[in-house]
Amino acid sequence: MKGAVSLGTSRGSRRESKYFYLFVSPWIIGFIVFALFPIGASLYYSFTDYDIIHAPVYVGLNNYSELFKDEQFWNSFKVTLQYTFFSVPLTLLLSLVFALLINQKVPFRGFFRTAMYFPSMISGVSMSLLFFWVFNPQAGLFNYGLSFFGIEPIHWLLDQKYAMWALIIMSFWGMGAGMLIFLAGLQGVPTSLLEAARLDGAGRWRSFWNVTFPIISSVFLFQLIIGMIDSFQVFTQAYTMTQGGPNYSTWFYVYNIYVNAFKNFRYGYASAMSWLLLIAVMFVTFLIMKSSKRFVHYEGGTNE
Repeated sequence: MKGAVSLGTSRGSRRESKYFYLFVSPWIIGFIVFALFPIGASLYYSFTDYDIIHAPVYVGLNNYSELFKDEQFWNSFKVTLQYTFFSVPLTLLLSLVFALLINQKVPFRGFFRTAMYFPSMISGVSMSLLFFWVFNPQAGLFNYGLSFFGIEPIHWLLDQKYAMWALIIMSFWGMGAGMLIFLAGLQGVPTSLLEAARLDGAGRWRSFWNVTFPIISSVFLFQLIIGMIDSFQVFTQAYTMTQGGPNYSTWFYVYNIYVNAFKNFRYGYASAMSWLLLIAVMFVTFLIMKSSKRFVHYEGGTNE
């Protein structure tokens, strides 16, 4: 009797396993064809000279050694770091400030949450075209607002001094997604702790810094890492608005990869750049995680 039950159970398990693999097979096939294979191919091409017309020629580490001698490579790296250094902290700060405001008991909170989040749903190309008009030196909305303060029109996207700042300002447009994540974290802060802090005489700032922020610090860490990774992959704005100009002031790293791959047809060289980008992102993420022990609070009482 026990043997029959065991046999029936094993047959049922095999049938369930068969159906499981059948239903997940589209995802597995898609992952292998559209993710795993391209990753492996790009790693192989990074050691070759490949122009898509001729067969790849193995060149070893030549692509990588050439990169470190390429001025345009270092310029694109510097431009991307500059964008990351200003865009990510400012976007995080604004997202947190708006989340704190919307978390208050104010009328039409639902409307404001939706209005703040909605712009982040717009595609990158549409947003770039919209801001291309906003930064228009003659009829742009931004210069129109500055005119009320007596400021002369600025050629935002045509001036090397302002092009990067225009793209940094543009990045604030998508802070609604970060605001929503911060808002979810703020709503998890126990009101009893805030009330206890007020009874002890703590003001708003001290309550935020000593009670609220430690609780949402893990949310802040998540947002910081995701924001950093996204900023390292900026491409759409440079492609649709500035083409890397003026004078290479918005020549982002990923835009440099695109130019080498699809304009110069140096796919091996572009693949090497892509793998260096992966290493750079992993290294910066590692540094952030190591330093997070100083400011991230975990409920278990340890940051290890």
